[in-house]
Amino acid sequence: MLRVLILCTHNSARSQMAEALTREAARRAGLALDVHSAGTEATRVKDEAKTVLSEIGLSLDGHSSKTLWDVPNAQNFEYVITVCDSAAEACPVYPGQTQRLHYPFTDPSGGSLERWRAVRDQLAAQVDAFVQALRQGQPVPASYADSPAVPVA
Repeated sequence: MLRVLILCTHNSARSQMAEALTREAARRAGLALDVHSAGTEATRVKDEAKTVLSEIGLSLDGHSSKTLWDVPNAQNFEYVITVCDSAAEACPVYPGQTQRLHYPFTDPSGGSLERWRAVRDQLAAQVDAFVQALRQGQPVPASYADSPAVPVA
């Protein structure tokens, strides 16, 4: 089973949403993925993230904000995806078998629910492109810009 880690600064919004969206995309595709998220700092899962995911039938119940060191087997991932520039800069070095990807998204914190929904939908399109590439045995998009299925924000 492939392991995927999604990193952001606080593991409170984008990485939490991306974790749930990636699990759901993998489930729909019939692809076995072990998906985790973490932050460079732990805070709390934001209510707006819970709200916009619940609108599409996904739940963040039971999720908590965590750091990389709270994730099981933290140095053993085939894919490490950063979803913000700060996490990309602070991301630790991984062994050679890990492929690092950078898919940066706007931080919706402090914005309207419409802004949260826009980020959710962009994340969903990106993780769908990632999962479909894995399912089809194709190279995964190396960056957000390399994903033709993702609308440019």
